[in-house]
Amino acid sequence: MQYFFEHFAVAVSAISGVLAGKDKRVDLFGVVVLALVTALGGGTIRDLALGCRPVFWIKDPTYIYTGTGFALLAFFVSHLRELPNRLLLIADAFGLALFTQIGLEKSLAMDATQPIAIVLGVVTGVAGGMIRDVLVGEIPLVFRQEIYLYATAALIGAALYVALEWLIPAPSTNRLIGIASILVLRLAAIQWKLTLPILEEDPPPSTPPKD
Repeated sequence: MQYFFEHFAVAVSAISGVLAGKDKRVDLFGVVVLALVTALGGGTIRDLALGCRPVFWIKDPTYIYTGTGFALLAFFVSHLRELPNRLLLIADAFGLALFTQIGLEKSLAMDATQPIAIVLGVVTGVAGGMIRDVLVGEIPLVFRQEIYLYATAALIGAALYVALEWLIPAPSTNRLIGIASILVLRLAAIQWKLTLPILEEDPPPSTPPKD
């Protein structure tokens, strides 16, 4: 099941990478690069931080095949019909939820402390998309206010999984709850435009009228 989740996460993240380059006049090679960066970037940073050698996609090249295959599929489908921009946000939400959970569990399995595992889970979920957005000349989704609860959703879901495992150890059930919580929170934030409070500047002091 874990292996399936990982390949599914690579697939949807690769698709989001293709969609991000849709309006950037990127050729087929560039599309594949964007897809693989999106799908493999976060996990690569996680493995390097944990000291895992070789990183997961070098140890098992099937992740590259999955990412490349779905990138090519999305590329040719996008030439046959117009794909809505909202599809990017939905595909990215699935990738965020799945990769956050995968990164969290792998970090815990490598004996990382719970706070560090939560951080690395979030990094696994968001870093690939950040690199993708920089490559296409966009402000990363995680830094845009109008994207709505991006890293926050990953953080809440990862913390929820850790709390559930501490209270009621049931890895399979808690895994699904963790993934679902991130996905539901992210999609709900997109639908209803939920954001965190913003620190606004104080208004300038009013000047008293002169006599």
